[in-house]
Amino acid sequence: MSCPTYEKFTARMAVQLAAPHTWPAAILPCLVAVCAAATTQHVSMLMACVLLAICILMQASVNTFNDYYDFVKGTDSKEDGVEESDATLVYNNVNPKAALALGIGFLAAAFALGGYVIYCAGWIPLAIGIVGALFVVLYSAGKTPVSYLPLGEAVSGLVMGGLIPLACYQALTGSLNWLMLLWAVPEIIGVALIMLTNNTCDIEKDIEAGRKTLPVLLGRTGARSLYRGALIVWIASIVVLCAVFFKAGIIILPFMLLASWPLIRALFANPFVSASRVGAMAQICSMNIALGAFYAAVIASNGMMLL
Repeated sequence: MSCPTYEKFTARMAVQLAAPHTWPAAILPCLVAVCAAATTQHVSMLMACVLLAICILMQASVNTFNDYYDFVKGTDSKEDGVEESDATLVYNNVNPKAALALGIGFLAAAFALGGYVIYCAGWIPLAIGIVGALFVVLYSAGKTPVSYLPLGEAVSGLVMGGLIPLACYQALTGSLNWLMLLWAVPEIIGVALIMLTNNTCDIEKDIEAGRKTLPVLLGRTGARSLYRGALIVWIASIVVLCAVFFKAGIIILPFMLLASWPLIRALFANPFVSASRVGAMAQICSMNIALGAFYAAVIASNGMMLL
């Protein structure tokens, strides 16, 4: 029996698997933590950059593992109408084991950089990182991965939007401040909505694949209602948190609302069907950037005005 002949696995394919357009889900929680830490003390820029690199590598590993397992399980196909950049293994005849090795490499590189963080900040970031890495693997791997359950939104939101700021804040300040989880609520919601966007658009595909995602259980009408409610809660959480904890920077909020209004309108109008998936993902990623960046700016401004 002859071995299959594969094309060369290229750097372009590696970048596509890493999916840089999804990195705001990792970058912005880290940015919020850096700004929050800077309100209390001087922040090491080297440590901040290392933490940012770790967050990006973890996100890249999630994306790569997800593409690999969706491919080997036959969940993704050309008939789904996904873009080539979102389904590298489907549109290129490359050895899927190369993608698996890449995902493991991203994860290993994140833990290698974590050695510096552990040296400076102790074992707490390591413990949080191990929990995050465990969910990275469980999200796509196993007989019943988390992505096949109605827990995907909650898990991705809590891990990427909650644990990242908590670990980053501790590494930067040396203090495990559980209040950081409260400050990270907007990031938790924002990351969860990225997953909810994808799963709502993919309801038919997920039903065929045997997935029991939250939108599959709710149906598209129910999922859209939940989505719109979460959008309102997302914005309201930023306003409330800024009003309670970061009053000195609250003047930035009107600019945040003005900048995000076109995206809010677009997301409310989006039908979240397979044909609108690409546009919907672009809109929610842009919304994460807009709200996350302005929220971080409010926190940073609050710190500067209190000096």
